[in-house]
Amino acid sequence: MTDRFRLTLAQLNATLGDLVGNADKARAAWEAGRAAGAQMVALPEMFLSGYQTQDLVQKPAFVADCVDRLEALARECADGPALGIGGPMFEEGRLHNCYFVLQGGRIDAVMRKHHLPNYTVFDEERLFERGRISGPYSVAGVRLGSPICEDAWFPDVAEAMAESGAEILVVPNGSPYFRDKFDIRLNQMVGRVTETGLPLVYLNLVGGQDDQVFDGGSFVLNPHGALAMHMVVFEEEIAHVDFIREADGWRAETGEIRTFPDSLEQDYHAMVLSLRDYMAKTGFSKVLLGLSGGIDSAAVAVIACDALGPQNVRCVMLPSEYTSEHSLEDAKAVATNLGCRYDFVPIAGVRDAVTETLAPLFEGLEEGLTEENIQSRIRGLLLMAQSNKFGEMLLTTGNKSEVAVGYATIYGDMAGGYNPIKDLYKTRVFDICRWRNAQHRPWMLATEGEVIPVRVIDKPPSAELRADQKDEDSLPPYEVLDDILEMLVDRDASVADCVAKGHDAEVVRRVEHLLYISEYKRFQSAPGTRLSMRAFWLDRRYPIVNRWRDRS
Repeated sequence: MTDRFRLTLAQLNATLGDLVGNADKARAAWEAGRAAGAQMVALPEMFLSGYQTQDLVQKPAFVADCVDRLEALARECADGPALGIGGPMFEEGRLHNCYFVLQGGRIDAVMRKHHLPNYTVFDEERLFERGRISGPYSVAGVRLGSPICEDAWFPDVAEAMAESGAEILVVPNGSPYFRDKFDIRLNQMVGRVTETGLPLVYLNLVGGQDDQVFDGGSFVLNPHGALAMHMVVFEEEIAHVDFIREADGWRAETGEIRTFPDSLEQDYHAMVLSLRDYMAKTGFSKVLLGLSGGIDSAAVAVIACDALGPQNVRCVMLPSEYTSEHSLEDAKAVATNLGCRYDFVPIAGVRDAVTETLAPLFEGLEEGLTEENIQSRIRGLLLMAQSNKFGEMLLTTGNKSEVAVGYATIYGDMAGGYNPIKDLYKTRVFDICRWRNAQHRPWMLATEGEVIPVRVIDKPPSAELRADQKDEDSLPPYEVLDDILEMLVDRDASVADCVAKGHDAEVVRRVEHLLYISEYKRFQSAPGTRLSMRAFWLDRRYPIVNRWRDRS
């Protein structure tokens, strides 16, 4: 009877729809496992197809292509360890999220996902059919059970596998990041280990897909919940874990347990990775952005340089007569510190032309928000023209506070292809910038040190669309606004809840009103990195037309 079992964990970055590329990565991982003497190589949930597929997986031709690639991969990996890999499959007209075990040149076992998540970003009840609970499969004389992702968040699947003879649980996951999620995952998996008495492998995807980021962080638990291994977060890694059979069952030998970064570093790494992958997976290599001298555009510039390298980032200052000398100096200082290209494109001439064109229509009317927004829309026009001409993706720079209350100009500063800080409240933007000035990591491609001047962080925020303008002329102080928004958006709190916490009732109602009437802007906004459980897009789906208001 086998007393030692080596499992290779391939925490890798799949690209949705790149079946050839994903299969190549799987085969390379299998070869690494074979070279290391592994009995099995495991890849995450839906790795062959990429995840999340959304409605693409409902296209029969796509699923058929996945199965063809899977069968070819089985033939190519016939002589060596078993290979576990996730992908979709139709079975008797029913579409399943499956985990396949390839051995001896064929598909040897198939697990079908039983519990289908249907909350936050997940919509699997709409896409897949619920599969029956599978029993364990055998690899090199060891019986393994593989609850697929959500299946391990409930006791029944793991317990059924244990009762039918599973000796080790290998859980493939496509679990996207949100802040402080690791402790939730760990506690759930400790529950499965405690209930079954079996060691458990939690293997997660890594990489960006649209707004979502899969953060890796795979780990191994021994019976009684002891952590035996913890893999790196937000990066690809192949690792080997050895299981030893003892008198009372299998246990994993202790491997490397990675230091877990704090939440600011995790958020920052998520934004860097999501932008890097969004660019690479959509075929772009260079970006540009409007650099205003304010903190939001400075933060996006640093994230872009860390993600793509300063040589692939172009910052453009587009000043008007309201742009302060400080802003001009600060924008140039940010670009200089980062070592990226800095261009200067004044908008005065274009604005004069637009003003003259509209003068007959606007005659006798007072100047106001319309004229302010014209400036923003001119900037959007000029930036998009450069994007078209030079093949650079335009990044937009609105933080979550602004996105929430519509403090942004549609077809103006909202123009762009991606927004890495879209799920970052303004107060946290300040925290992230201070953190980045003090920290540097190997995965950052820009220089270390104080890349964002302290004056950019400390000065009062302003859109600079009129003389002496400050954000607080139009909005509550960001400390107040963000606390109200965190309650209304992230916790679905009522107006009364916010008032009970000490906020002024009229201020809360105004913020709630701005939140609801800005839905049409968000509907047309660029995607951006998901950092919380209530990011704007799939986490929080509200109607554009909505006359209801909370009267509590």
